[in-house]
Amino acid sequence: MADERYIARFEDDFPARLRFIPGCPSGIYVKGELPDPERKTVAIVGSRACSHYGYSMAEYFASHLASAGVQIVSGMARGIDGIAQRAAIDAGGVSYGVLGFGLDVVYPKENEEIYKMIQGHGGLISEHPLGTAPLGKNFASRNRIISGLCDILLVIEARLKSGTSITVNDALEQGRDIFAVPGRLTDGLSAGCNKMIS
Repeated sequence: MADERYIARFEDDFPARLRFIPGCPSGIYVKGELPDPERKTVAIVGSRACSHYGYSMAEYFASHLASAGVQIVSGMARGIDGIAQRAAIDAGGVSYGVLGFGLDVVYPKENEEIYKMIQGHGGLISEHPLGTAPLGKNFASRNRIISGLCDILLVIEARLKSGTSITVNDALEQGRDIFAVPGRLTDGLSAGCNKMIS
């Protein structure tokens, strides 16, 4: 396992993409590597309770992008996040998980294997010190770091009102490009994506 380290905002190896985002963190805790600033980076986000369609789309885009050398960033949540991050690693690529809690906390437990894999094929990032519990307010604030680290935000599935919409708003504020995968008009899980496209 990689050792945790803290990187303050004024240090040279603090990610340049994060320096000028609104609410830039004063520093970040890192386990593993940081994204390579010279490589393209796509953040993939979406529903925790995804459909089979969402599952397959997350796998498809993450694996194809990773195979092309694109770095994948997400939030290590159940559903779309974890699926995309596993697919990127399985395709021989790298992925970076932005956590809303301490780097020594594994949440959700079902992503424990991904948590271990990612440290040798990317890294884990958090603005919270070790021991910080997975509190709801921290998940919303970590989304600005997910979008801040990417060139493009790709939304796979999202309801009209969801945590994903917070990430989309952060990405818009940061001037990132946003793409959304369309879904059936009657599918509530795709209602947010369809609205973004419209």
